[in-house]
Amino acid sequence: MPTLYLDIFSGISGDMFLGAMLDLGVPLANLEQELRKLPLHGYHLHARRASKAGIEGVKLDVHIDHGPGQDHDHPHEHGEDHAHSHPHGHTPHLPHSHSHSHDPHHAAHGRSFADIRDMIARSALSEWVRTKAIAVFQRLAVAEGKIHGKPPESVHFHEVGALDSIVDITGACVALELLGRPLVRAGTVVDGTGFVRCAHGRMPLPAPATLEVFAARGIGVTQCPEPHELITPTGAALLAEFAESFGPLPGFAPTRIGYGLGTRENHTRPNLLRAMLGQDATPSPAPAVAHDWETDEIAVLETNLDDLPGEILGHVMERAFSLGALDVFHTPIQMKKNRPGTVLTILCLADQADAFTALMLTETSAFGVRRTLASRRKLRRSHRTVETRYGPVEIKEGSLDGHTVQVAPEFESCRLRALATGATVKAVFEAARHAAGAP
Repeated sequence: MPTLYLDIFSGISGDMFLGAMLDLGVPLANLEQELRKLPLHGYHLHARRASKAGIEGVKLDVHIDHGPGQDHDHPHEHGEDHAHSHPHGHTPHLPHSHSHSHDPHHAAHGRSFADIRDMIARSALSEWVRTKAIAVFQRLAVAEGKIHGKPPESVHFHEVGALDSIVDITGACVALELLGRPLVRAGTVVDGTGFVRCAHGRMPLPAPATLEVFAARGIGVTQCPEPHELITPTGAALLAEFAESFGPLPGFAPTRIGYGLGTRENHTRPNLLRAMLGQDATPSPAPAVAHDWETDEIAVLETNLDDLPGEILGHVMERAFSLGALDVFHTPIQMKKNRPGTVLTILCLADQADAFTALMLTETSAFGVRRTLASRRKLRRSHRTVETRYGPVEIKEGSLDGHTVQVAPEFESCRLRALATGATVKAVFEAARHAAGAP
């Protein structure tokens, strides 16, 4: 299927992502046409071809249109101070909804996630773009909320609440739709070292919001010697929302390659994002199917034995069962110096692992026990009694998604019926299965 691979060896920001999308062939006019569906004014996009370290790509800037007496246009810069700070000391004009347009307190504290979400939701953008853009902002709101100890709904964005960031995030979603909504994969996440100035003060990299976004998705991040911020919070949120996997190229066949350029000159690597559009030769995993099975976590304890008498091994098995082991078994193996040996395995609940480990170390000749935690999926179990020509027999049934898939007569019940009637246990067993409707 069509796949977009983001080579983020030098990080990612919203403007770099949009630059790479334009270099891949997304028409700037189409991007601007879609962005006009947002009730935003006071900005314009500027895209030009440029180069970094001899590699040509697209440099995209979101220029804020200042009023009379203000400084010249300020394009935000990837990695300079913080992702979306405004060093001129002003906040770009952001039109508010009618109900908030005269609220000076609201204007002074930026735009809340609820404001941004409602603005995007009411726009004429496609449903997919609206959903994805809101989801990206949701990730940022959750991250900022955790940092400040506030619910996401009430978070007022600092850097990422600026007009250029709304354009970056919504524009990224528009660009992906214009590319046909490809599957997105990304390389290993790499950020720089050192400190960054942001609304929270001088903080070490990764920036607080960036780190929280990655933590919420479970994305690993590696630092490199570059003494600058490489991944902005907006870039992190785009990765967290769209990237299906992270790592080396997965048997990828590129058909188009684009470069989105940053502003700063890095010390150790060119400041650019490489994006590849093509076909992923690695088949995507089948979508997970929800089942109604039961789940739990158990401990698997194992030890290799080569000098334990069989009588003691049998005693240990009986002792383990009496203490509540889920299962106990031993397997013949060949050990070093070609000696025959045995693997003793005990399955138990995870919180009983220490007790059974102590049993194995004290009751056998083991000097060590291997422990593995395993996740189980189990059929939903039920018990009932069926009538057979030999009398009532207890059976156990296992069901999955509302259907009985396993039927097992209880051996002890079959044995007692066999003793009472003179039949064989096998005959009673088969009669019970037939009475239960087993195939």
